Amino acid sequence: MTTSIPTEVPTTMAASVLTSRRTIELTEVPIPPLDPDQVLVRIEAVGVCGSDTHFYLEGHIGDLVVDGPIVLGHESAGRIVAVGAAVDPDRLSRRVSIEPQRPCRACRHCKSGEYNLCVAMEFYGAYPVEGAFSEFAVIQDDFAFEVPDSLSADEAALIEPVSVAVHACRRAQVAAASRVFITGAGPIGLLTAQVAVAFGAGEVVVSDPVESRRRFAETLGAISTIDPREADLGDLELHFDSYIDASGSARAIAQAIPTVRRGGRIVLVGMGNDTIELPISVIQNRELELTGTYRYANTWPTAIDLVARGAVAVAPLVTGHVGLADVEAGLLMAQSDPSSIKTIVVPGRPAPESAR
Repeated sequence: MTTSIPTEVPTTMAASVLTSRRTIELTEVPIPPLDPDQVLVRIEAVGVCGSDTHFYLEGHIGDLVVDGPIVLGHESAGRIVAVGAAVDPDRLSRRVSIEPQRPCRACRHCKSGEYNLCVAMEFYGAYPVEGAFSEFAVIQDDFAFEVPDSLSADEAALIEPVSVAVHACRRAQVAAASRVFITGAGPIGLLTAQVAVAFGAGEVVVSDPVESRRRFAETLGAISTIDPREADLGDLELHFDSYIDASGSARAIAQAIPTVRRGGRIVLVGMGNDTIELPISVIQNRELELTGTYRYANTWPTAIDLVARGAVAVAPLVTGHVGLADVEAGLLMAQSDPSSIKTIVVPGRPAPESAR
């Protein structure tokens, strides 16, 4: 059973479609009908993620392969404009941040609360599931989280990467007085550092070779930085309770692991090479716990709260906005502009004169 879209909502929408590797076309596509438990969200802001860029440039991330046309984008927020038959009509017009995944809710992972590991997960922008570089998107009602009016559209969209950081800090068991080392001062590293501080960490150190990113990190709170090209990490051996990698750099990971105390935790978040060499003897002899992260689960309420009360600042990370006609430029912004941190796609933003 599906629900038809109200007549005041159009039947088609503009979407930026990845039609082949390194090719995105702005086109008109149908707005899908709603399942009874779904809502239709008019998208107001979508953050550009490194994974979107990776899909665009390489056509895959690990075993996630783009095998046909797809709409990318998963850091999204907007306003509910239609609801399925089983959804309370009171949800109409509510501003929401979208958790962009649909687990099966029946497998053992879903039943145990770790639904991010669902074997049948459908995730925005991961082929063949359409993402949010479009005027509208469909999501299950309980994965459309209401946000306070104090949050801008940009901030509501960036609840998604904050959720990545929340999940990483939980996996790292960051708590009061924890000493935390983070490699990589891109958006995820910067947000993870802030979340670690918000979780009560007594010391948070971020390593990044780019000076402007280190200086920016230091403006976000009780965060100190080091330049890995100049710092002697031997001085920090056995110093940290937790190490979180947000760089994906094999060299950074190998250099950082010895800084973790005996019994400490290593959490790999950044996307890098499919395989890397690790100092196994250090991991074994110190009984270090090493884990990865795969997206997030049960993080949205915490992430919204952290941003709403100012414990995590996301607005300063936004360095540019583009419309649907310029999604390709947005995907490459971090590569073309060294000062770029986070680009936001605004579906309602008009195309520049040169593109008309």
